[in-house]
Amino acid sequence: MRLPRQSCFNMRCAWSADARRVGAAAALVATLACGGNPHGPIVRVTIPPGSSFRAAADSLHHAGLVSAPRLFRLYAQITGRDRDIKAGTYGLQREMGWSALVTALHEGQGLERRLTIPEGWSIREIAPALAKALGAPVDSVDSAMRDTALLRSLDVPTQTLEGYLFPDTYVFAYGTSPRAAVREMVQRFEQVWDPRWDERLQQLAMSRNDIVALASIIEKEARLPEERPVISAVYHNRLKAQMPLQADPTIQYALGEHHDRVTYHDLEVESPYNTYRHPGLPPGPIASPGRASMEAALYPASVPYLYFVADTDGHHEFRTTFQEHKAAKAEIRKEKKPDNRG
Repeated sequence: MRLPRQSCFNMRCAWSADARRVGAAAALVATLACGGNPHGPIVRVTIPPGSSFRAAADSLHHAGLVSAPRLFRLYAQITGRDRDIKAGTYGLQREMGWSALVTALHEGQGLERRLTIPEGWSIREIAPALAKALGAPVDSVDSAMRDTALLRSLDVPTQTLEGYLFPDTYVFAYGTSPRAAVREMVQRFEQVWDPRWDERLQQLAMSRNDIVALASIIEKEARLPEERPVISAVYHNRLKAQMPLQADPTIQYALGEHHDRVTYHDLEVESPYNTYRHPGLPPGPIASPGRASMEAALYPASVPYLYFVADTDGHHEFRTTFQEHKAAKAEIRKEKKPDNRG
């Protein structure tokens, strides 16, 4: 059956209108995909694990990065990049363009790398964690931690930045290099170091490296915050009396690995960090101390103690004489033994 001439005309008009709409939509999508000139402050958008592209598009829309989320999803579908998006917190700029946004979600570009360094971590623990956060080789991180320019600026006599990578939570932008990350951690240390402490160094006749080294030992020893100044006093008193520090954490550091219990054999390790065999402070810090431990190292408690031993619940028993110290250790050992009496 032949359609009336008017019907054919109407169909051609409809097809033409549809084509124009599709063409207009395609042109709009292409224009939006290209985007403009990224500008302005970084906008942070979090894409939770397991999010669909629809949810990601809505998040970008709410953040003001995408004005037409449905068309944005269509564009991603057409380009075949609406699957396997990377979860995490992104740092993105406005006017990036859809192509750049889809690439960011699909490849993880712009993902911020968050890293928390706990107080008391050593470079041995920080290096692999930083390498994983940055997606960089551990060798590159190790090299950055031996930055000679930074070592000179800090007046550090050791070969690494041990103790000067301040414990904190860091958010590194996508593509941050190990060297830039390490510099940021050192800058954080410098920000925390109070210039007024320099006068205290002169009163103590100690260098900043001495204090950071002592603070790192305090950090490793203290379990209770209120004990930090008292532990500091023990070590200050030993230094004044020219007694070896005999700090077990320095033995652990010299051994290069953690031992649950330091043995008499461990005390024989040959290392300048062995404070049982070498008097005075070790050459440098053994970990990254926090502000509280640095303050404790600078301002020890006014107590006469020369000894301390950890009790079963983690607190320390402090004593002035060696005889008192031996008695305290014996009492703690007695508490550890099970009572088999019926």
